[in-house]
Amino acid sequence: MDQQTVLIIADEAEFARVLMGRWQAERAVPAFTVVSSDLWKGGGSGAYDLAVVGPVRTGRLAAVLGGLDATTVPAFCVTGDSGVLTSLRAQYPRIPVLSQQGPWAETVVLLGMEIFRRLEAQARLRRSEQAAAVSRRNAVLGRYMLDMRHNLNNCLTSVLGNAELLLLEPGAFSASIRDQISTIHSMALRLHEIMQRFSSLELELQAEQESQPETNPPSQALASQL
Repeated sequence: MDQQTVLIIADEAEFARVLMGRWQAERAVPAFTVVSSDLWKGGGSGAYDLAVVGPVRTGRLAAVLGGLDATTVPAFCVTGDSGVLTSLRAQYPRIPVLSQQGPWAETVVLLGMEIFRRLEAQARLRRSEQAAAVSRRNAVLGRYMLDMRHNLNNCLTSVLGNAELLLLEPGAFSASIRDQISTIHSMALRLHEIMQRFSSLELELQAEQESQPETNPPSQALASQL
C-alpha cells in the first residue's frame, strides 16, 4: 500500500510539531500536510487518508468540521476548550472530538494507526475481490474453450483433410496457390496441436486436484471416525 497522508489543520504551529514529533517514534510514519484553517478550502478527500483538526482561530472551527463532515475521510478534532466538547460531538457525530489534555498526541497516533491498518485491510480485500473476479472470468473462458474443443477439432479435421486432398493434385493449381494451401495445412496442424495441449492441460489439472488431500474440519473428521 502507498504511504498514507495525514492532513493537519491547525493555526498553532506547536500543535502540528508535537503531533508529527510523536508520530516519528513509530515504525510506519505517514506523510504530513499542514495547513491553516484559512488556507484549507475543504474537499480534496483523495489527497489525504486522515485529517486531524487542532486549535483554529475563533469562528473557523465550524466551517472546518463541516467541510470534513461532508467527506468520507476519517477525521479527528482536538480541542483545548472543554466547554465545547459535548456540543461538537453532538453536532458532528462522525468526527471524534478529543480533549487536548494529557497524552492527546499519543491518543491521536494510536487511533490513526488503527485507521491506517483498517484502510490497508480494506485495500487488500478490494485487491482480492478484483483478483477473484478476474479468476472467475478466466475460468469461464477456459471452460468455454474446453467445451468447444471437440467442435474445433472437427473443424480442423475437415480443413486438414481438404488441404491434404488439394495437395495430392500437383497439376491442378499453380505454385503460388499450392503455397497458400500448404500454409493453410500447416496452420491447421498448429491449431490442432494447441487444442491437444488444452486437453492435456485439463487432464493435468484434474490429476492435481485429485492428488490434493481433503481438508475436513475437525468436527467432520471426528464424525467420520464414529
